[in-house]
Amino acid sequence: MDKVAEEVNRVKNEWNEAFHHTLERIKAIESYDKQSESMGKNSLPRLNALAQDGLNLLSSLEFKLDLLAPQLLSDSEIEAAQSLLESWKNQSQNLRSSLRNANMQAKANMRKAAQEERERLLGGGEESTIRRRNLQTKAGMTSAAESITESLRRTRQLMVQEVERTASTIETFEESTGVLKKAESEYKGHRSLLTRTRNLLSTMQRQDVMDRIILAVGFFFFSLAVLYVVSKRIGLLKLQRMATAAIKAGMAKQANQIPGDVINHGRNPVQAKEEDLVHRIEDLQERRIWDEL
Repeated sequence: MDKVAEEVNRVKNEWNEAFHHTLERIKAIESYDKQSESMGKNSLPRLNALAQDGLNLLSSLEFKLDLLAPQLLSDSEIEAAQSLLESWKNQSQNLRSSLRNANMQAKANMRKAAQEERERLLGGGEESTIRRRNLQTKAGMTSAAESITESLRRTRQLMVQEVERTASTIETFEESTGVLKKAESEYKGHRSLLTRTRNLLSTMQRQDVMDRIILAVGFFFFSLAVLYVVSKRIGLLKLQRMATAAIKAGMAKQANQIPGDVINHGRNPVQAKEEDLVHRIEDLQERRIWDEL
């Protein structure tokens, strides 16, 4: 059998049992009178409290059935549970009406019994005196018992409230503990992240210093190379100028020794030799410069 169907059957059995107990208490209220109280039976307030507890239990079971009915497997079972629920509600309403009528009947019985007792007491005699004393003693005992019962009921209610408050406090503590544990784990995660970030920043700073040193050293060597090339270039140019000037001076002396009418195809042979020598020197200097570069 399905678990839902088993729960429905259990609710049915509990409802039937609670219904019969409540009906018995209502009948006891209906037949209640002063003689019942003097015989040591349950007092009228206690019977009413028990009947109200029974009606509350019936309402709770009806609520359970209302929740379980839609969870049944077949539509026929759902319809049967809903029709049964309507029948239970009608019977509970009838019980409430019966409880009101029983209380009215009990009050009428008590008034009637009180009237009869008053008539017997007014009759006089030793028997009436003894009866009056017994009634006063029993009334005092009943009142004391009701007071104790009410005190115990209030104490039980306070204990229930205290237990509920304690359970709520414990649940709040558990939630707070969970939140604190979550915050602690997040803090540990942030702490490890900050540590890794700090290490990464330190590495980047060291790398930045090394890059600066490398750039400075590279720039220094580049400057030395530039100075070397410039100095070599300036030195070669000076040498070239000096050589050219020396050659021109020597060629000028030779030209002064040759007659002015000697012409080789309209060209001075000394001048042609000088120009060829200058060109050779310039080519040689350019080659050396390019080799050094």
